[in-house]
Formats: sequence, C-alpha cells, structure tokens
Amino acid sequence: MLSWDYRARRGCDQLRPEQAEVLRRLRERLKTCLPEGRYRHSLGVEMAATMLARRHGADEFACACAGLLHDVARDLDAESLRRLAEEVEGEEVEAADAVLLHGPVGAVLAAREFGIDDPRVLEAIRFHTTGAPGMSLEAKAVCLADFIEPGRSFPGVDRIRELAETDLDLALAEALEGSIKYVSSTKGPTADQAALARSRALVDEIRSSREVGEFTAG
Repeated sequence: MLSWDYRARRGCDQLRPEQAEVLRRLRERLKTCLPEGRYRHSLGVEMAATMLARRHGADEFACACAGLLHDVARDLDAESLRRLAEEVEGEEVEAADAVLLHGPVGAVLAAREFGIDDPRVLEAIRFHTTGAPGMSLEAKAVCLADFIEPGRSFPGVDRIRELAETDLDLALAEALEGSIKYVSSTKGPTADQAALARSRALVDEIRSSREVGEFTAG
C-alpha cells in the first residue's frame, strides 16, 4: 500500500546521484521564491508524483521535477499570467480564468528560468490543473498527484488515493469528475469553459478506453 504521509520517504533512492542533486537544488531554489504553504504543497506533489511513477511505470525523475515546479507561476498576478500565456501556442488567454493560466505559464518559466527541456516535464506542468486528452503517463501522474498529495483534504480524496494504488487512469478520471462538478456548481456560467472541456475530454478518453479494453498510458 502507498503511504500518503509526509513522513514517508520521498522515494528518490532509485534515482541517479546527479538526478537527486538536481532535485535538491530545485527544492533549495523554490524554498526562496515560493510562499511557505505553496512550497510545502510542491514538496507533497513531488512525493506523490514520484510514488505514482514508481507504482505505474512512469519516469520518476520527470515526475519529481514537474511535481516540484508545477506551481512555480501560481502566485503571479492576473496581468502577468495573461502576458506570459501569450507565449504559449493554443492558449485562449482572453477568455481564460487567469488563475488557470499558471499551468502553461509555469511551463514557460520552468524552461526559461530553470532550464527544463524535457517535454514530459513541461507538458505535466502545463496541464496539471485541468488535464488534457492524449497526456503522457508522467503528465497524468503529476495531475493526479496535485489532487492527492498529503496536504489535500476534501470529500472523496481517500477513495481516490486508494484507487490510485492500482489504477492511475481511473483515479485521475474520478478526481477530474469531482473537480468539474465543483467548478460548475460554484462558478456556473462564469466557469472557464475551455478548461472544463479539456478535463471532460480526458475523462471521456479514459472512460472510452476502458469500454474497449485499451490502456491510455500516453
């Protein structure tokens, strides 16, 4: 059984020494530029993403990097998020809920400020808030980790954590369905429809693949 306690080991013992050193440096840098609560959350997502990677065969180092950096743009103001999001192809900047742009903007900053060039890491950061159809296994692990890291507490999270031990796709679909319902009920017509559509498309992809007995590991 996976342990979702902060006291569990981060699971980096299977990484090469140079990879562990990269992660150590990322943690040190993020500790100085993120608010304390955001930094703790990022450590939690790193840990959860690494554990999911190990359980489901994703690349642990890519998941750990993306887990650490996924919220690097979360505390930027709306104006900065919209301006930087203009650099991301395919983003509907004007219609978007500004806070949801921290995913694609985070990918921009990860590449520009932290030297990240692994497309799996950048994809995972970009889509960690909503998911997107066709995501890699690493991106799915990070998206799910953001829902179930140890600091998260919401109705149904323990069930999703339990499901994540055996089925990453179905756990992610359940987490996204809950998020879609919550956003739709709380924001109504003001909800970011493009973001909701991406989430629904991934959920539909997962559900459809199971109906025909396929896997969607990316």
